[in-house]
Amino acid sequence: MLFPLLFLAVFDTLLLDAIAAPTVQLDNAVFTGAAMNGGLISSFLGIPFAKPPIGDLRFRLPQPIPAYSGAHDATAFGPSCPQQSSGSKSISGNLADDVLDTLDIADGFLLNDGSVRGSEQEDCLTINVIKPANATLTSKHPVVVWIFGGGFEGGGTSGYDGTVIVNRSINLGTPIIYVSMNYRVAGFGFLGGKEVKAAGVGNIGLHDQREALKWVKKYIGAFGGDHNKVTIWGQSAGAISVALHMVANNGSHEGLFRGAFMQSGSHIPVGDITKGQKYYDAMVSLTGCSKASDTLACLRTVPYNTLKSANDNASPGIFSYQSLILSWLPRPDGSFITDNPQKLLQQGKIANIPVVSGLCDDEGTLFSLAQFNITNDAKFRAYIKEIYVPGANDSVVSKLAELYPDDVTAGSPFDTGTSNALHSQFKRLAAFQGDGVFQAPRRFFLEERSGKQPIWAYLSKRVKAVPFVGSAHGVDVPNIYGGRDLTNYLVRFVVSLDPNGHSSIQWPKYTPSAPKILTLRSGRVVQTIDDDTARKEAMSYLTRVTLENPI
Repeated sequence: MLFPLLFLAVFDTLLLDAIAAPTVQLDNAVFTGAAMNGGLISSFLGIPFAKPPIGDLRFRLPQPIPAYSGAHDATAFGPSCPQQSSGSKSISGNLADDVLDTLDIADGFLLNDGSVRGSEQEDCLTINVIKPANATLTSKHPVVVWIFGGGFEGGGTSGYDGTVIVNRSINLGTPIIYVSMNYRVAGFGFLGGKEVKAAGVGNIGLHDQREALKWVKKYIGAFGGDHNKVTIWGQSAGAISVALHMVANNGSHEGLFRGAFMQSGSHIPVGDITKGQKYYDAMVSLTGCSKASDTLACLRTVPYNTLKSANDNASPGIFSYQSLILSWLPRPDGSFITDNPQKLLQQGKIANIPVVSGLCDDEGTLFSLAQFNITNDAKFRAYIKEIYVPGANDSVVSKLAELYPDDVTAGSPFDTGTSNALHSQFKRLAAFQGDGVFQAPRRFFLEERSGKQPIWAYLSKRVKAVPFVGSAHGVDVPNIYGGRDLTNYLVRFVVSLDPNGHSSIQWPKYTPSAPKILTLRSGRVVQTIDDDTARKEAMSYLTRVTLENPI
């Protein structure tokens, strides 16, 4: 029996060798990738799409990559861009830490989880392509481009298995190509301040994404993709990025994408890039650049470790006390993002393309774990005025407190009665924060644009039973990367710009006269079609307030 077993082992090795080295030619270069799923899928990872943003290219817009030449290994993800400390250690109490530890959220939300984000370095602008192995130059498959989330302060591509998406598309008989890119985050990618605005280098992370989309337009044909059939897709900060690409350049998408799929993110109400001045000044001070005649030029010369330390110490992270009022985030810069994104919506300066927009029911719970000192109504009001609407008067704060009442049964996790109250104001604060940053901006987008462009909306109420956080931010990510019903909707949308297909329920478009959403549920009935009317008065008022007082 030994000889036959040895023969089979050798045969299997030879077979794997025969399918283990897919190649693609880009310019004058050959990139060698890896065979996946028994040779049905080919992956090409870690391909540089822009010049390394190091040295004098630090804090500058991405520079196009020169023509490729030579032979390149493309079998491993590139390093993630430098990350911001998440601030999770500021969360009070072992109970809150245990809650976070129990969550199996695919985007990880960067709780200093190296397994999700991988290694870090400044030379990080790489792109990944995963395709059906049999795709050829003439296949012209539709393309989906994933933009990861992480509060604009962290994240990377290595934690997301695009082979699941491609494999499902093959099984559905509608093969697509999956692309993901790294982009600069935290202070390295979203530095604000008047100096940044004057130099025209705001929103660098968004420009990195845009450069990656230009790379896709130029090169995806070599992988069998159709550059005219690109859908951009993101979650959290990635979804906000997708929304911002729709209004960038006053709505010109430059032929880079034809559809958008957004999970837990929309057009946020943000003020001018100079509102980030205090973080710029702190970075300058902590790096010893305060006395330089050109502080931005000085920051380009600072040793990496010094700058990385300053980045962490200059700004609180997403799980700090100020939570979703982020230190580093995209803001109007006067050129790429010309105004408050919500005002651009009102002006109709948006790419008129089909959109899927989804949310989780309890978006605010994860971000309300660090405020254990908010223990009564007065402290709740003070927090709202100090952190969210510092320009608002007391009557505005009182109205918000009335619309988000001191009643645990009305808070988030919603529809859980008196359960899940970590403290007396937790569910109230979670409802307010979830609506302020996620639910209300999404509702505003739907109301402004439905009937003008095709839009489908969903709400995930699954895993409500998770203690304290319920259907938390990010719980729909394992669904879509796990090859479940959301995966089908994504693939169908990428292929036909309509998420509907062979399923038991027809998902209607969201319209002004019929604001319908697909609700994803746990239990025997997993999908229903419902009216999008939850907390309508509260969200409407909250939107008005944040438009007048952008963060």
